[in-house]
Amino acid sequence: MKKIELEIVALSHSITQTHSYAVVLGEIKGLRRLPIVIGGFEAQAIAVALERMTPSRPLTHDLMKNFMLAFNVELHEIVINDLQEGIFYAKLVCSSANDTVEIDSRTSDALALAVRFGCPIYTYDNILDHAGVLMEDDQKKSGGGITSESGSKDDLHSMNLEELHKLLNEVLEHEDYIKAIAIRDEIKSRGGSAS
Repeated sequence: MKKIELEIVALSHSITQTHSYAVVLGEIKGLRRLPIVIGGFEAQAIAVALERMTPSRPLTHDLMKNFMLAFNVELHEIVINDLQEGIFYAKLVCSSANDTVEIDSRTSDALALAVRFGCPIYTYDNILDHAGVLMEDDQKKSGGGITSESGSKDDLHSMNLEELHKLLNEVLEHEDYIKAIAIRDEIKSRGGSAS
């Protein structure tokens, strides 16, 4: 089967399932998108790594990366290798000095590690054919990004910079990094500093 390289093009609140998020993977050299529903913790782990944020404490996926690096294990790629009854399956392709192994993983965890290691994400053509969505050329150009389920853009637009900074500090204190990204982006759009 032919492997197809993907990239994360969007991360947003899932409109189909409450308390869930959707990560959208896009074909690097194509117009197909693969939406995958993931949990809130995994969405935050992906968002933190995508935005290069440094949490006050290492998240589980940061710990996993540190553990792998401490024992000289490299993550070469992740492969979303199966789809059964609407559930995606993935594997981590890792190597040490002596061996290369494939490790089963939840897709959301594999994606969180891929972002941290900067390794490629792959799937197979048949999975994209079955679960993928074809985007129009103009939709691809508009890009994706990270969006938050609360603190909608309209709500954030109505707040002044002082209120935004206060809200940003509150959500960071609660380690809600997805909300923090939306607030930070609003502050930056007004020419303010989010640090």
